[in-house]
Formats: sequence, C-alpha cells, structure tokens
Amino acid sequence: MMTLSSLHAISQAQAPGLPRRAGLGLKHEHFLEVLETSPDIGFFEVHAENYMVAGGPFHHYLGLIREQYPLSLHGVGLSIGGEHPLDREHLARLATLIDRYQPQSFSEHLAWSSHGPVFLNDLLPLAYDSATLQRVCEHIDQVQSTLKRPMLLENPSTYLQFQRSTLDETDFISEIIRRTGCGLLLDVNNVYVSCINHQRDPLAYIDALPLQAVGEIHLAGFAEDTDSLGDRLLIDDHGAPIDNAVWQLYEKVLAHVGSVATLIERDNQVPAFGALLAEAQQAEWHLSQVTP
Repeated sequence: MMTLSSLHAISQAQAPGLPRRAGLGLKHEHFLEVLETSPDIGFFEVHAENYMVAGGPFHHYLGLIREQYPLSLHGVGLSIGGEHPLDREHLARLATLIDRYQPQSFSEHLAWSSHGPVFLNDLLPLAYDSATLQRVCEHIDQVQSTLKRPMLLENPSTYLQFQRSTLDETDFISEIIRRTGCGLLLDVNNVYVSCINHQRDPLAYIDALPLQAVGEIHLAGFAEDTDSLGDRLLIDDHGAPIDNAVWQLYEKVLAHVGSVATLIERDNQVPAFGALLAEAQQAEWHLSQVTP
C-alpha cells in the first residue's frame, strides 16, 4: 500500500499538473478541427475507457493532440465503490494508457458500475457507512499504488439516498481524502443537481468539503423533470449548455478555492466545437477574476 508521504513525494516529482485554465472534453467529432485550428484552450480531457485498445484512429488523433496540449484522463469504469475487488485487467490497461500519454491528471467517480463480471454502464450510488468507506479507501489505495500517482475523486450526482447511510456525503468524501491522500474533482453541476434533488443548500454542501484538495472542477448541463410526487428532479445528462445557476455557483466556488483547472463537459447532444469553445471562454473569464 502506498503511504501518504510516498504519494506526496511522487506528486512533487511529476510534471506540473493541469494549467489553471478552462479545458474541454475531447470528442472524436472535433479531432480534425482541433488539429487544423489549434484553439487557445488550456487542456483536453478524454474518457480513459474510450482508449483502452492498442491502436486505431482514436489513438492516432489523441497522440497528435497530446503533443500540443495538456491532457486529463477521466475514468468511468473502475467501479471504485463496488463490493467486488477491482478488475485487475482493467486497472492494468489504465496503467498502460497513463504510461503512454503521461496525462497531467487522472480522475474517477465515487460510484459503482460493475457487479462481478457484469458491467452496468452507469454510475450507481453508494450507501455512506463505515463498511463502504473502508472498501472505497482500499480501492483508491490500490489504484494509486498501481498508477504510482495520486488520483482525483469526483463527487457524484444522486437521485436517491439510502436509509442505511450513517455518514453525510461530504463527511464521507472528506474522510476518503484524509485516509488516502487522493484529491477532489469538484463537479459543480453534480453539486447543484444533487442538492436540488435532495432539497439541500449547494453552498453549505461545498463549504463542508475539503476545498484545499480540489485539483480540478467540472461544469456541465442538466435535464429537468419531475418525480413521482411532482417535485423538481434534475438529471446530470451532460446534454445541454451550462445552466446560469451552475455558473453562479461556480463563481462562488472560485471565490473559495481560487483559480483551478476547469473542464466543460458535453457527452450528449454534442454541438459544434465553437459552441463548446464559447463556454470554455466564459469559464476562462471567471477564472481571470480570481486570485490564483
């Protein structure tokens, strides 16, 4: 198991992290435009699982883009919160990918997505109790030991809460960070979505997190629906422009944490590259208004 001191030493010895600028999720639809126009963008982020093959056009284009831009890898398939052991083959493929591209950052979700050999293609919620806490910490220790670098853990978007939970979500995340030395990927849209769904104050949620551990911020859009009781229900679908309420919350977050690398996420209804670049420029403006 990797100790906190050894993690710190490795982190200090590595190349600098992501620039304190706005970045974009890199979509295959935009490969050629990025290479042809070399947009002024801080970094790109890709989902690790889309690149877990040896070759092909995705690797060809990512290799060319990586030569020009910092890179963040974002995992969606490790099942950090799963009850079963981590998939060692998946983790080995991830380590190979990181060795290949040397990204400035790697992050994963506080969720589970597999049950034994069955992959469920979704990010499912956890009960926040001591057993789950121990399991998540052990899995993060295993990831960080294998990758020989600290990872960032993303706060979830949730639509239900478990009666068996004995810890608040923010306390649960804080204790994970304290025990493992991992950093926090603060998804501001997830904060807003979850807090609206559970009738909680988003600012109080953020204030309860260890903000000194924030290594990256995510911004995205959501869909709106109603639940069976007719109450407002927000869905983190990454299929729309960033809502004004999320921009306002982001501004308040930056006032607490200073300028932090900020990703614009769009995974559904992907628009023209220029529309995403405009949102990145809006985030850049917000970043320029705060002290680094």
